[in-house]
Amino acid sequence: MSSAIERYQISISEDRIADLNSRLDNAQFPDELDAAGWDLGAPLAHVKRLTQYWRNDFSWRKTEQNLNALPHFVTPIQCEGYETLKIHFLHKKSSVQGAIPLIFVHGWPGNFLEVTKIIDKLTEPEDGGVAFDVVAPSLPNYAFSEGSQKRGFSIDQYAETCHKLMTRLGYDQYVTQGGDWGYNITRALSIMYPKHAKATHFNMDVGQQPTFFNTPLLAIEDAVKPLTDRERQGIDRTEWFRKEGFGYNLLQSTKPQTIGYALADSPVALLAWIYEKLHDWTDAYPWTDEEVCTWISIYWFSTAGPAANVRIYYETGRSGFWGKRLTRLQLRAWQSGVKVGISHFPRDISVLRSTWTRTVGNCVFEKEHASGGHFAAWERPNEIVGDLRTMFGKGGGAYGVVDGKSGYLSARL
Repeated sequence: MSSAIERYQISISEDRIADLNSRLDNAQFPDELDAAGWDLGAPLAHVKRLTQYWRNDFSWRKTEQNLNALPHFVTPIQCEGYETLKIHFLHKKSSVQGAIPLIFVHGWPGNFLEVTKIIDKLTEPEDGGVAFDVVAPSLPNYAFSEGSQKRGFSIDQYAETCHKLMTRLGYDQYVTQGGDWGYNITRALSIMYPKHAKATHFNMDVGQQPTFFNTPLLAIEDAVKPLTDRERQGIDRTEWFRKEGFGYNLLQSTKPQTIGYALADSPVALLAWIYEKLHDWTDAYPWTDEEVCTWISIYWFSTAGPAANVRIYYETGRSGFWGKRLTRLQLRAWQSGVKVGISHFPRDISVLRSTWTRTVGNCVFEKEHASGGHFAAWERPNEIVGDLRTMFGKGGGAYGVVDGKSGYLSARL
């Protein structure tokens, strides 16, 4: 198998663009109840407006040109027991000696686009502080990466792909950042490759109530410390998501092929399915029509097709939350090893107490933010950049966690 790393240029054929336009021209819309709102799903007026913009005002060729200004690459990677897949990724190196290798892992319905607001600030800090070499893959089945045709491709395979990508680039040690599925994948990286994935930063609240048996100090703090405003309001936010926003997960976890017909055949169905989440999961973020159409176009023109991305829900549900290769013993061992940083945003889809989220591992950095939601790097890029630089900079809890010689020098030869 070739291990070549090649420059990549996005180039969607005229036939595919014409096919999209034809489908938009012939779109059929449902009716809508009087006084319908977001509680019923994406409102008809919004979807019609975006459909018209996508067809008449949005230029994929202009977007493609802008995207191609970024440093795109592709390389073949094979997970154990699976076929070789060409993996697309952004890779920008810092000019700062000793920059920390960082892999940014997106989730659903995210994509590599999320990193574009932070990649320059991380690689070339204006004040000369800590800098990063940033790698941002399109996960298998997403955007311009190929997708597996075999069953069982789950969290451990996504993590294996990311690890093999980092070592292929010459980064023997690295740190990670993720939210949504990026949380699960980067945590799996820490469990499977603790000598390589040295620290991880999350922008998603995950955890469980601490117990006196497992985490006694956190249990005491949980019992006596009052709730912060974020935590108090987060109870309602988390309950809302559980009752009103979780339907997509149940469908994608059980019948991905069924929803796949709509996503692959109708760009309007794809638009409505994802736009609802962009609206509901953010903190009143002022999405422009251009942003939304760019985001959805990356899904529509994806290499594996618009239906492939949802299969991660089904496969994870069948293989276990962390994949077949990871055990509870490994999960417990991870807690005392790899250093963890957590950024809390009040309008994420799960908002938990700090004492709960710190049960996931050796937490060396934590920050509560006054605003922001699920797509933190896109909604609040300055906050994510600031948190990463604080966590990994001088005086930060993860300062010096990557050995410079093994972490970055080989990637610069």
